Amino acid sequence: MTHSTPPNDTEVPSGHTYDKDVPPPPFGHALKGFWAFDPEYVNLNHGSYGSLPLPVMFACSELGMLAERNPDKFHRITYMPLLEESRRLVAELVGAATDEIVLVPNTTHGLNTVLRNFEWREGDVVIGASTTYGAISHTLQYLADRSEQPRPELHSIEYTFPMTHAEIMDRFRSRLREVKKQYPNTAFGYAYSEGDANAAFKEGKNKFVAVIDSITANPGALMPWQEMVKICREEGVYSVIDAAHSIGQEMNINLGSADPDFWVSNCHKWLYAKRGCAALYVSKRNQYLIKSSIPTSNEYVSPRDPRPLPPGVEGTNFVVQHEWTGTMDFIPSLSIKAALDFRKWLGGESVINEYCHKLAIDGGKKLAEVMGTKVMDETGALTLNMVNVLLPLPVQSREGEVYSKDTLRAINDQLMEKLLLKWNTYAAHYFHAGGWWCRCSAQVWNEISDFEYLGKAFTAVCEEIKGTILTSPEQI
Repeated sequence: MTHSTPPNDTEVPSGHTYDKDVPPPPFGHALKGFWAFDPEYVNLNHGSYGSLPLPVMFACSELGMLAERNPDKFHRITYMPLLEESRRLVAELVGAATDEIVLVPNTTHGLNTVLRNFEWREGDVVIGASTTYGAISHTLQYLADRSEQPRPELHSIEYTFPMTHAEIMDRFRSRLREVKKQYPNTAFGYAYSEGDANAAFKEGKNKFVAVIDSITANPGALMPWQEMVKICREEGVYSVIDAAHSIGQEMNINLGSADPDFWVSNCHKWLYAKRGCAALYVSKRNQYLIKSSIPTSNEYVSPRDPRPLPPGVEGTNFVVQHEWTGTMDFIPSLSIKAALDFRKWLGGESVINEYCHKLAIDGGKKLAEVMGTKVMDETGALTLNMVNVLLPLPVQSREGEVYSKDTLRAINDQLMEKLLLKWNTYAAHYFHAGGWWCRCSAQVWNEISDFEYLGKAFTAVCEEIKGTILTSPEQI
């Protein structure tokens, strides 16, 4: 298969290590040598899986060697204080108490931990959105589908972008109230008092749980999640924040101030930690709800156990349960310090994100110019470091007008294969509001020329799609 070579006019250093006393190279292609990328690969999809810097990779190798030199010593003694340091560093970054943060393999795992720990009652309600990440949307559906009773009733909110933050909040508040009206004989309660966590349910009140994205996956749009948390509190609704893309991309996350009930974010995406590692935040007032880690730990506290809890242990033993759920690769959780040290050397959170945000805005305009289309978010209010741009394919005004399910699947497959195997580049692509869009992640190793190259690749692949898939009667 023909391989098109992207522009590569910048020499990059071999960056398996760095001198903390020497300033880093300028952002852009000069930094690519600090990642293990194929030199010809144009990576504009950092948001999907993260990209591990070489210095962090080598730190992980050293930690792995430490574990293998004496597995018993590492897992019984050495590992725990290192894990506590990782939790402390994350807590400081997101404005939480250390013992409100535990580390889990990924955001999907963390959200399942929360959602599967709710003791659902007849009449409980859970709500997601049309933009909820697929695995979480299916988790909500599973909870509503379970054969065992009781189970929650599932509802959804429709978001069609672009939307303003004001429109999103209005839609959110209106939908919560609309759902409540469907249950006129149900009293929904919210246990907000730390001193009496069960107060809301003493009179038989039901739970209303909302899963909210901080930054939606597709489109990659910043949501007014802090304001949505306030709406939840006003409406007596639990807030469960899917913040998969937040840590390392969203500045000034202050969970102590925002005060969601639950919040989960991947450290292996934008924070540069090793896959897979995510931070699960549970406010202390709600830790009584998380009765078991997933899988259940040896430190599970049974309410039927007549023995008193050990000194210093409270409630469900939330933190200790998540320290050990069985033998696994703990190195991703321990890579957080190396990731933060590298980010500090690059200039720190504000410097990194200022560059990436500006590049996302400018790169999105360049990409739209090359493809002859438009950016989704012309105001920039929804854009952090991921920009959404319309692909040069037909936009339909009614469902089924141009694209059948088979057509959508075929287009998705062709975009993926051609971008990766022919053009050696990638950005996420998805169908939304009748059109095909791409979501491009701007990172410190990217430059405007990467967006230009991606635009040429998308344009060529879309022309092939219009000449093949979209002219085949059996596909439409």
